Amino acid sequence: MSQLLGIIQRLKTLQEQGEQGETQQRFFEYNGKKICEVKYLPKQDTFEIEVMNEKGSSFPFDNIDITAIEIYELLQEANQE
Repeated sequence: MSQLLGIIQRLKTLQEQGEQGETQQRFFEYNGKKICEVKYLPKQDTFEIEVMNEKGSSFPFDNIDITAIEIYELLQEANQE
C-alpha cells in the first residue's frame, strides 16, 4: 500500500508543477529499468502513460487514482519478470 501512496504523491507533484501550463513528465523505474513514462497534460487535465517495452503504447487517464493503479500494476509485472 505504501508503494501506491508514493505513486499518488508523485502524480500530485506532477499536477502541481503543471499548474504553470507546461507538460510535466516523470519516469517510473524498477531496479534501474524504466518501466513507463508518465506525462501530465495540464490543458486537458489528464495523465498519459507510455509503456517503455511496448512501442507506441500510450494510454490517457483523467483520474489520478486509476493512473496510480495502472502504474502500480506495471511495476508489479516488472517485479514478477
